[in-house]
Amino acid sequence: MGSQLGSAGLLLVNTLINIYLFLLMLRFLLQASRADYYNPISQSIVKITQPVVGPFQGFLRPVGSFDLATLAAGSLLKLVSIIAILQIAGFGMPSIGGAAIGTVAALANAILKIYFFALIAMIILSWVAPQASHPGALLIMQLVEPIMAPVRKVIPPLGMIDLSPIVVFIAISLVDGIVVGSLTRAAGISGALVGL
Repeated sequence: MGSQLGSAGLLLVNTLINIYLFLLMLRFLLQASRADYYNPISQSIVKITQPVVGPFQGFLRPVGSFDLATLAAGSLLKLVSIIAILQIAGFGMPSIGGAAIGTVAALANAILKIYFFALIAMIILSWVAPQASHPGALLIMQLVEPIMAPVRKVIPPLGMIDLSPIVVFIAISLVDGIVVGSLTRAAGISGALVGL
């Protein structure tokens, strides 16, 4: 009974860490896509993640539109959580290389999930409210536009039908299956720790 409660507790802690990592990577992607910083949703994400990102901003400056402080904060958070959860679960100290590879896999997984869900939301919005001006709808459009624009140049819309989301979904699935899956296997840790 105690070990089941301990496992459930570790699973809960890992899930909460993965949700926070999701928010950190969302902040990173919003800045990378130059989304509206003054959007109320953007402001909320910044406020929620600032306690973790703040200490890194003193010495890690953004490079172009890439916020290295947020990336470093997410990496350190996930690295420490992987090591701590494996230690508490009784698996011992993982190799630093394996934990680092697991961290990269977790960051990539979070970014791919954000794009996946944002694309689904964008498709639904294009059907039910194509001219929506809600802050959430605007943020979703600003988030996905940098990955959709290059595909639209290659595959222009066919009248009312836009095939570019299908191509992006396939690309996300391939990267998730091949790259993130390979990184997770190379790390030698559970996919649950990575967030799969």
